[in-house]
Amino acid sequence: MLEFDGVGFGYSGKSWTFRGASFRVPAGTATAVLGPNGSGKTTLVRCAAGLLEPVEGSVNRDGAAGYVPQARGSAFAYRALDMVLMGRARQIRVFRSPGQADRAAALEAMERVGIAGLRDRLFPTLSGGEQQLVLIARAIATGCPLLVLDEPATGLDLKNQVGVLTLLRGLIAGGMTVLLSTHHPDHALYLADQAVLMCGSAPKTGSAEELLTARELSALYGVPVSTLAYADGGDRQRAIVVHYDRR
Repeated sequence: MLEFDGVGFGYSGKSWTFRGASFRVPAGTATAVLGPNGSGKTTLVRCAAGLLEPVEGSVNRDGAAGYVPQARGSAFAYRALDMVLMGRARQIRVFRSPGQADRAAALEAMERVGIAGLRDRLFPTLSGGEQQLVLIARAIATGCPLLVLDEPATGLDLKNQVGVLTLLRGLIAGGMTVLLSTHHPDHALYLADQAVLMCGSAPKTGSAEELLTARELSALYGVPVSTLAYADGGDRQRAIVVHYDRR
């Protein structure tokens, strides 16, 4: 479980990035954070992960969070397995090396994500999608029930986007609690039970069904957006459609 209670954050000497963020992410559900560039999405998810301390309000979680940053490569040529082992840092005592249990947890996380075959590959040689999956496996290896992801589909092609989204949906179905920021409203529509819209200084929160609408998304991004209803195997679904100016 994750709960924001009146959270506000502003960098020193600057105006507030956001204020009054209040929402709850129950166990086994997903909440998506959406908004334009510079609206504070990354700042909010870093507060959720415990990497930033709110200036006001409080963030409450059931234990620590597994954090997944945007994949940006690495200056060091670590093996994929070693990258995942870094997620076991909380369980390893100071001046100790990873033990058999840590290695088993890392390998299990890689199996769960479907990248066990990459264990000996060097991280910088992997594709963007493979790197993202390694970072997700590292977060899973922490053993934390809460996963916080910062734009997990950034820079990925359609196939890798589908792979990451399918993985996350499976983790949520298995009881994982997820908070993610995204530039893709359709991804939020696919995954999220709730949404947080970074609109101005005060985030708007509510159910995904209520907030991921043509009206709300058009106002959020300042471009015309529609939602399209369709049937998928007998189930009614919605898709996001952006109206491009073709003049």
